[in-house]
This record gives sequence, C-alpha cells and structure tokens, in this order.
Amino acid sequence: MKREALRVEPISSFLDRRNAPVSPVTRAGNIIFVSGLPPFDPETGEIAQMPIERQSEIVMEQMKLCLQTAGASLDNVMKCNVYCTSTKHFAAFNAVYARYFPNDPPARIFVCTPEWFGPFDVEIDCIAMM
Repeated sequence: MKREALRVEPISSFLDRRNAPVSPVTRAGNIIFVSGLPPFDPETGEIAQMPIERQSEIVMEQMKLCLQTAGASLDNVMKCNVYCTSTKHFAAFNAVYARYFPNDPPARIFVCTPEWFGPFDVEIDCIAMM
C-alpha cells in the first residue's frame, strides 16, 4: 500500500510558512493518520496564547477538517493521542472533547509534555479507518 500525503487548507499553508516537514494527514488504503497540530488561528495561521478550551476546540476542528479531506469523519476515529502541558487542563479539555465524541468515544491516551515551541498547551493526533 502506498502512502498518500494530503494537503488540507489552510493548515498546509500554515505549515509551509513554518517550513514544517509534516503532512497534516496521510492515507494508505482505508487507514488515515492525522498529525498532531498546534491550535492555528483559523484566520491568520498564528499560534496565540488563549484559554485551553479555545485551544482544544481549534485542535478538534483541525482534526475534523483533516479527516473530512481524507474522506472520513470523527465517527471513523479509532484512537486519539492527546498531548498536553499539564494535568490541570484535563477536566476543561475533557469537556470540549466530549462535545466532539458524545457517544462511543474512541480509545485515547492523555500524555503530559513539558512544553511546546509556542504558546499553546494541547495537540491531538489520531488514527481513523474508513
């Protein structure tokens, strides 16, 4: 099976501006891999400091857009990996996450990472199957 890297606008352009060697989403057969992405401002592509709830919404919307570009949806997600700077954000993140996966949520892990290269606190990657 050959890997197909997909462009997802405007996310791909935001990554290009940063010379980031990453595809937002790849697909091989019926398996889709969505990269962990910072919460890019949807209008400007900048990464600004904002509350964890807004960061979580942006990251979930980006993940949803990547899945749609690959021909899938949140219903196809099998596993999410959540990376966050602190466990103090766990409850607030879960409140947002539960809105995107209200029934039968996918398998998940929540991992604390000490810091990122910008002023943000959360990234999520996922694996989906069509």
